[in-house]
Amino acid sequence: MSLRQRAGLLAAVLAAVLGLAACNRAASLFGKQYEYEEDLSVSLDGSATLIVNASLPALVALRGLSIDPDPSGRIDSAAIRAAYQSPITDVTRVSPPWRRKGRRFVQVRVEVGDIRKLHDVPPFSWSRYGLTQENGVTVFTQHVGASAFQPGTLPNVGWDGSEIVAFRLHLPSKVRWHNSRSLETNEPLEVARGNILGWEQHLADRLDGVPVDIRVEMESQSILHRTLWLFGGAFVAAVVLLSLLIWWAVRKGRRQSATTPTAP
Repeated sequence: MSLRQRAGLLAAVLAAVLGLAACNRAASLFGKQYEYEEDLSVSLDGSATLIVNASLPALVALRGLSIDPDPSGRIDSAAIRAAYQSPITDVTRVSPPWRRKGRRFVQVRVEVGDIRKLHDVPPFSWSRYGLTQENGVTVFTQHVGASAFQPGTLPNVGWDGSEIVAFRLHLPSKVRWHNSRSLETNEPLEVARGNILGWEQHLADRLDGVPVDIRVEMESQSILHRTLWLFGGAFVAAVVLLSLLIWWAVRKGRRQSATTPTAP
């Protein structure tokens, strides 16, 4: 095998590993697997990337998508894409399906220009989103209301009562306060690496429409912005210091030349 072929094979393996890691990011961070998950990365200007990881039955029961939840049926990726595509959202990816506990799961990746308008998109209409300035901090809110579940419309899909739904936030700046709590102990949760917070709910409660209220207060300057300013300040300080050292060395050389006696 040539060097170029080996490099290509290594790149393909690395891409597969990274793709698998992205699909299982929730499990790696919190040690759990979810029947339905919304993973939201929001910016201070309201733009966002929203990734939905869900089983087909959950998409049907919770969001009313017109797709076949049968694990042996054909997945209509075009129908899933059409459900999430809108003037407000841009669907950038509908993943190939994967299986867990006899059910098939898919991932839908959506770009959003303004999170505050996302309520107008049917799959996200159960939520009201807010992004406001209050007392010098930026406040993100999300109220998740009733699901689309209609009793008797979904056959037995193997749910046993242990299934969990999650709403996850990736935040752009330092978190001052949040109301995320552990589903098991009801204790406040710590902010995970990368400024990540999660809210969990039992699937049965989500089917019944038990509300989820999310609130986060964060600084109004992004971590990236602050980092760039710190880097820029350090760079300017280094340039100034280097200039002073050069000036001092040149001046010292001139003094030595002026005081050195000339040969007769």
